[in-house]
Amino acid sequence: MGLYALGDLHLHFGSELKSREQLSGRLWRNHEEIFRQNCQKMLTDEDVLVLVGDHSWGRNAAECEPDFRYIQDLPGRKVLLRGNHDMFWDAKKTESLNQRYAGSLFFLQNNFAAFGDVALVGTKGFTFEGPFYLNARGQIIGWDEGQAVHAEKLVDREAERLRISLDMAKKAGYRRFIIFLHYPPTNILEEESVFTHIAEEYAAEQVIYAHCHGERRFHDSIEGIMHGITYQLVSGDYLRWKPKCILP
Repeated sequence: MGLYALGDLHLHFGSELKSREQLSGRLWRNHEEIFRQNCQKMLTDEDVLVLVGDHSWGRNAAECEPDFRYIQDLPGRKVLLRGNHDMFWDAKKTESLNQRYAGSLFFLQNNFAAFGDVALVGTKGFTFEGPFYLNARGQIIGWDEGQAVHAEKLVDREAERLRISLDMAKKAGYRRFIIFLHYPPTNILEEESVFTHIAEEYAAEQVIYAHCHGERRFHDSIEGIMHGITYQLVSGDYLRWKPKCILP
């Protein structure tokens, strides 16, 4: 039994693609079929596949149905995290989604999923991405204060949701944690954030994130080991649509 992850599928079988800006180029040609074939080669029905946000361009459940069927047909047990483009998913209605798709899809928000003795916890997260004002040397000389204040509120909300999930898993007896975020844990200018602090506070083994797709964005946040925690980017185009094995 293995644990795998990949994010940013951006499916649109039942809806119109909203933007092609970052979804163009050779890595996005026929990506749905490439990913499906890779899953069939790499995964079994005993494995767990965590899809780390931005599943569908559908604005509601009806428009997402063809995308959900595609995901349901993939091998393994599917766990879905909320992404910034997942308009169908109201965080307050996660339980109703889990009831509706019980047995085929699990929606990870203010709850946790189990993988052996490891608790899988997650939330969308948020990262203030600018605009930053830089000088010729790439040094920060200012930024949009209004956007920064708004971003801080969103970060606080997402951090609280993550703590709720971790405390829930801890209360259930779990002592090993893997954290999933859709947004990267930090922006390109930072080496730490409230999300890295929470990961260290709860001694998470790994932090898995997506959102950074398009080759210019692949290295916008932490990768590798920092303070004993492994940080991994799993955006689909970054992985060439091959699910990343998180735990064997």
